[in-house]
Amino acid sequence: MKKPELLAPAGDMETLIFAINSGADAVYVGGETFSARAFAKNFDKKELLEAVKYCHLYGKKLYVAVNTVIFENEIEKCLDYLKYLYEINVDAVIMQDIGMINLTHKLIPNLEIHSSTQLNCHNEECLKLLKEIGAKRAVLAREMSLDEIKKIKTDIELEIFIHGALCVSYSGRCLFSSLNGGRSGNRGQCVGSCRLPYEIVKDGKKLDIKYPLSTKELFTAKNIEEILKTNVKSLKIEGRMKSKEYVAYVTKVYRRLIDDFYDGKKAEISSEEIINLKKLYNRKFTNGYLFDDEIYNTSSSNHLGTPLGKVIKITKNKIYIKLTDNLHMEDGIRFIKENKGMMVNKIYDESGLLKMEIKSNEVAVVDNKLGIKYKGDVSKTVDRKLLNEINNIPQIKVPITFSLIANENKPLKLTISDGENILERTSIILSSPINKKTTSKEIVEKLNKIGNTPFKINNVDIDLGNVFIPLSKLNELKHLLISDLIKKRTEVNEPLMIKYEKHLDNSKQNMKNYLVKNEKQLLKIKDKADIIYTEDYNLYKKYKNINIYYRLPNIMKKFPKFENENLLINDLGSLKKYYKNNNIITDYTLNITNSESVKFIQKFGVKLVTLSPELPDYEILKYTSNTEIITKGYLELMILKDFYLKGNDIFLKDKFGNKFKIITSNETKVMSSKEIHIENKINTNKRIQIL
Repeated sequence: MKKPELLAPAGDMETLIFAINSGADAVYVGGETFSARAFAKNFDKKELLEAVKYCHLYGKKLYVAVNTVIFENEIEKCLDYLKYLYEINVDAVIMQDIGMINLTHKLIPNLEIHSSTQLNCHNEECLKLLKEIGAKRAVLAREMSLDEIKKIKTDIELEIFIHGALCVSYSGRCLFSSLNGGRSGNRGQCVGSCRLPYEIVKDGKKLDIKYPLSTKELFTAKNIEEILKTNVKSLKIEGRMKSKEYVAYVTKVYRRLIDDFYDGKKAEISSEEIINLKKLYNRKFTNGYLFDDEIYNTSSSNHLGTPLGKVIKITKNKIYIKLTDNLHMEDGIRFIKENKGMMVNKIYDESGLLKMEIKSNEVAVVDNKLGIKYKGDVSKTVDRKLLNEINNIPQIKVPITFSLIANENKPLKLTISDGENILERTSIILSSPINKKTTSKEIVEKLNKIGNTPFKINNVDIDLGNVFIPLSKLNELKHLLISDLIKKRTEVNEPLMIKYEKHLDNSKQNMKNYLVKNEKQLLKIKDKADIIYTEDYNLYKKYKNINIYYRLPNIMKKFPKFENENLLINDLGSLKKYYKNNNIITDYTLNITNSESVKFIQKFGVKLVTLSPELPDYEILKYTSNTEIITKGYLELMILKDFYLKGNDIFLKDKFGNKFKIITSNETKVMSSKEIHIENKINTNKRIQIL
């Protein structure tokens, strides 16, 4: 059984180097544009080329995230960027936009494409569709369980997250940041709405829950053996905005666990490793939906660190802490009761002497820089000693073999091999020695001196006759071959020519379509609606004599048999499953933001394509027909799995007084607090959303 790939994140070049040297098989990064981590440092074009060459030099892969939705006026710019990524020889791009995936595969067929988790791929039908348009790998929805993943039958490679931050909403199905904060998660600008405090009210009563949408951190190290027994190709660590030390240590831990399992040992994480992972970052750990574990941490959205001790005394200028762990200078600490944190610049013992470190079970005294007033628990959020240890990472080396042939009256020939590439060079014609024959020992000693190169000598094979070899010539051959091998391992592709044209579409429509939730609403608008949508299947069946469509659930794990039905669909799997034998309209949850995506969807015979409410303008309408815009109503901001509260009267309330209704029937949805209203701005197919 082949080892799965261990895929690590990197927000900058230094972190990438740490990831490679800590055991990553591949690293994923983002560029300065079209990356779903817009607030990470990210890589400019020059740095991306450097990153590709570094990864390939050490036999690792580099994937570049191009995983945002693409607006109409960005199509050409995105294609130019993808062309550049192909030319510098990145191993794959990670993409969300379905139209751009399809277009990229057509125009740059040799560029490997991995579909992002933002596509919310959670069923086999979706995987079939992705394979058809050229995706080699799919990053599955994080809400899938391992049992569900095991049952998948597909030719496409599967990738899952095994460690790091979680999204509370199904990926690609969150509009909270966009519609409430003005920055789109589908555009890499998420403000982290789920990490903010809210009042939560159920049946008119305020509940004692401060962070109702905040999640724990995914941590699967204890269950890694079960994961390794599946057909998953790549195991992914989240964290393009995390520190280099975090990335290095998490990668190192999972590298050891994977290697132990394939070496026939028990893949078991130590208690010390768990503590260190918590020190580096945790909001409490969970096995996640992979193992049907509870994901919510409603008490805090901050990094919790590990227990450090308790405040036993407070003066105007000093805080006395009875330690349960060692405290070092430049550690970070947090006072739990007041939720305030600081870096420790000075530590004193009880007698007031400055110390570099105070041991566990002793009392440490720190300056009261934060105005702490209350006694209580203290946690360690930064462990300087641990960070210093992690920073001492040895540089990995690529094993190589030299083969030398040296015979009288023939050229000196030296060959270098890294196991994949075999390169050779020749030099002078050799002659018999005048005084002394060159020995094998002298040759080995000279070839072993390769200095600060990416390589280490694995073996030296020598076929040596009765000759004298000028060691300067041997040294010259050695350095030339090392340079040749570096160049070979870091080759880029030839420049690529692509051609793309857009064509105007002047056809226009002006319809009014409505989404209703009950029969009373339906009867009210029946005579003025061109199309009616409903999530109530019984209501749909009752009024099938009018132009009514049944809105399918957002998440489709099973596919009921539908033939000759009118269906409003919310996921790519349903599109693939139902388009042949039914009348299909696609909903706004597919995040359609450009004409290429519209054209792709329409190839399935779709009657209408609903555009994303995140569009900044509607230039797309110049190039498309049969599209629909939601012009009025309350939208779904989030789709949640297994929410811990059930009922008909649940609201979130933010600090501005905005109220977000939570609907828990069938699927859990967090609804927008404000009604969108753009009826007078759009001259196209419309929808009035009533919820």
